[in-house]
Amino acid sequence: MRRSVVVILDGLRRDFVAPDLTPNLCRIRQEAEWFPDHRSVVPSVTRVASSCIATGCYPDAHGLEGNALALLEDGRLVVHDAGLPEFFPHRKRVTGRSLDLPTLSERLAPHGGAAVFSNVSPGAAYAQDPDGFGTMYHRAGSHGPGRTPLDPPPVKGGTAGDRHIADRFLETLMSDAPPAHALLWLSEPDLSQHDSGIGSPEHLAALRAADEEAGRVFDAVSELRARGDDVLFIVGSDHGHQTVAGIVDIAAELDRLGFGEALAAGDIAIAPNGTAFLLYASEAARDLVPALAAAVGEQPWAGDVIAADALATVNHTDRRGLALYVSMAASEELNAFGVAGLSHTAKPVTGEGKPAGCGQHGGLGRYEQAPFLMIAGAGFSAGATRNEPTGLVDIAPTILAHLGIAADGMAGRSLASSSPAQLHPERKSHA
Repeated sequence: MRRSVVVILDGLRRDFVAPDLTPNLCRIRQEAEWFPDHRSVVPSVTRVASSCIATGCYPDAHGLEGNALALLEDGRLVVHDAGLPEFFPHRKRVTGRSLDLPTLSERLAPHGGAAVFSNVSPGAAYAQDPDGFGTMYHRAGSHGPGRTPLDPPPVKGGTAGDRHIADRFLETLMSDAPPAHALLWLSEPDLSQHDSGIGSPEHLAALRAADEEAGRVFDAVSELRARGDDVLFIVGSDHGHQTVAGIVDIAAELDRLGFGEALAAGDIAIAPNGTAFLLYASEAARDLVPALAAAVGEQPWAGDVIAADALATVNHTDRRGLALYVSMAASEELNAFGVAGLSHTAKPVTGEGKPAGCGQHGGLGRYEQAPFLMIAGAGFSAGATRNEPTGLVDIAPTILAHLGIAADGMAGRSLASSSPAQLHPERKSHA
């Protein structure tokens, strides 16, 4: 039986995969191909990353542009938190679709099915299967195919919750009727990095615990292979982290720069995304965008300011009102634990955001754009290193290729036995 098994360790940046920190991942690496030029997406946040993994496409096509994003409702731009459990039903009411493209769960419904076990935000979990085609196990609501209700896990994010979710995942994986595709998404080390800082004792303890879960799944995969199953095993992360250098109130800054009236009128809207923010503009405010981009670009807290036609270079589009993507200023400076990579962050719509010294992501900083990826199975050489650019959109077509199912319409490509010459010409430098 051909099967795929995927484990995502949320927020694990590539340079923290090391023998003293992640012995199980290093053990897996000896049996898998390692991809040292693997990249996250833009913005480098989990709900976007999850949508890209699920669809094999970028935000310009699947429609989920950020952890926070704006929808045009009754002629006004309304900012939403895509992490809330009610977000995808609301987006479907507004736009007609939960996501604009089918997910792996939808594609695999007639081919053995898919099961997702997730301990991250509801929106990030449901992005894998927003319309209930497969099994979803999450604390905000669990279901079987066709949205048959299941008891949700009595857990929250963190190490204990990850262990509970992994236990249930392994029960399903080793059952008499396993799905063709099974995904386990752990909350660590992302949560501990956000709360305690990258390289902190709390972060390193959570990282080691997440590494143990990856090792348990790898051992189960080895047992399945011994039984005769042809298992593709993928283990990786969705993004890395930078350390917060300071928090910027983007709304206050735009008001200071002379754009407060348009912001108050709802003609422009800000969607903070950690170390980046999205700025939307109505048709009435489109003429303001060049001056706004120029003004923002002159600020010390701004890094890359990407607007208009240049949005395509980060795999976004202005079709839904997006006018600017701004990656906050980043540096190679060290944090209090001697870990490189600092970035300014955008103050969220509600709350103050993570303070200086904590971990954050969303922009184009070197380390937040450095997740890791390892793949073991048919078409991959044990212990090999593949020095070609890869991205999150390559995961879905790699899975479908292993299962013998067409990956029509995907931006990514199967990584099995591929060469750099097979790279898609549309792959962008920032993605």
